[in-house]
Amino acid sequence: MTTRISFADLEPPIALGPLDGRYRAAVAPLVDHLSEAALNRARLQVEVEWLIHLTSHGVLPGAPTLSDAEVAYLRDVVATFGAAEITELAEIEAETRHDVKAIEYFLKRRLARAAEVLGEGTALSGVGEIVHIFCTSEDINNLSYALTVRDAVGQVWLPAATGLVDDLAAMARANAEVPMLSRTHGQAATPTTLGKELAVLAHRLRRQLRRVEGAQFLGKINGATGTYGAHTISVPGVDWEAVARSFVEGLGLTWNPLTTQIESHDWQAELYADVARFNRVLHNLATDVWTYISLGYFAQRLSAQGSTGSSTMPHKVNPIRFENAEANLEISCALLDTLSATLVTSRLQRDLTDSTTQRNIGVAFGHSLLAIDNVRRGLAGLDVDAAAMERDLDGNWEVLGEAVQSAMRALQVAGVEGMADPYERLKELTRGRRVDAEGMRTFIAGLGLPDDVRARLMALTPAGYTGIAARLVRHLD
Repeated sequence: MTTRISFADLEPPIALGPLDGRYRAAVAPLVDHLSEAALNRARLQVEVEWLIHLTSHGVLPGAPTLSDAEVAYLRDVVATFGAAEITELAEIEAETRHDVKAIEYFLKRRLARAAEVLGEGTALSGVGEIVHIFCTSEDINNLSYALTVRDAVGQVWLPAATGLVDDLAAMARANAEVPMLSRTHGQAATPTTLGKELAVLAHRLRRQLRRVEGAQFLGKINGATGTYGAHTISVPGVDWEAVARSFVEGLGLTWNPLTTQIESHDWQAELYADVARFNRVLHNLATDVWTYISLGYFAQRLSAQGSTGSSTMPHKVNPIRFENAEANLEISCALLDTLSATLVTSRLQRDLTDSTTQRNIGVAFGHSLLAIDNVRRGLAGLDVDAAAMERDLDGNWEVLGEAVQSAMRALQVAGVEGMADPYERLKELTRGRRVDAEGMRTFIAGLGLPDDVRARLMALTPAGYTGIAARLVRHLD
């Protein structure tokens, strides 16, 4: 039997998952925030800033005050963390078998080399024991995740999601007055406009974006069980809560004053629930647009879809952007739901279930970002077929039954005689059957309506029965 080549041994490595393979281009910006390398860079940043914070506030007796050049050197360790440093850190971790401890040793190596840059008299050569002082791994990890998730959301996900909603809102405005047959329970119903229906979805998505924009990113740095035990026994008399709070807030995060060994992750659960809800509304958009395409209300431009369509049926342009978006949104929601459900629980003061769970944050956001990209591309490749919508409206005059019976009810309330049982009379005419223009107008003419009401209803068409739908789109502004 012929031995096949093992893909596991190839260089560069073959991606196991689609986000790092087939879909890499669409999600690459997240790598700078939610990859393992980005997490380690954030850990390094937290360790560096903790060192700077302690030496800058005079809370450690005997600790030197760092010069501007020394602070710049430390921050440059973070700024220049690249491919070589990632490899070096991996080699250290292979020895330590502990990811955060490896960061500590990596930073101490850089402190030992500081004299080569700053001269033999640099204080950095003697501050190695301040690195990671009073910290448990979770002090570093919780802050690192807060920083990376905050930046991934603010710099990558939110701009993409906002761009999508802006595109949708513009599409709603452009089609505010294009009449369209509604379908409730999949059946012909009171007409609307295409723009108003798109505006509903844009409005819903914007509400979720406002929730995401208002998210808090919490952090703590209070020791092994959240008591500042090591801090107070080592350096009594210092207001360690104030030191911790100023440090956390200095990172641009919200200080959590009450924790166990871990920061409780509740903010993560809240954020992921909001992102998942955005995903689900977007899923609703994708399925609705897919349906409108199947009805012929939208025509897809082949060049915009970037595909042949069907492998055997050349007439088809498949709505693949929206179908791919559906699938990716479902995967993203499944992961976000799991993160939300599991991260809020930790046995007693600490367990490590969150460790592996949080490593999937990037995957969850990646599938959402991929779906957003798909929907934006899909929407950009659509042309509205107003004529198809007009034909559909003209084939469903029975939808005016609501208008007629509502006018009759209003007349009955006003004391006009002969308007009894309007619902039943319209039901007999319209239920389960198609009514054309002649049939509807003949029915209206025989109702004995006052002249002004009869004239108004006789002039009404399905395309004209859209209420103030076009005006409602203005709520997007």
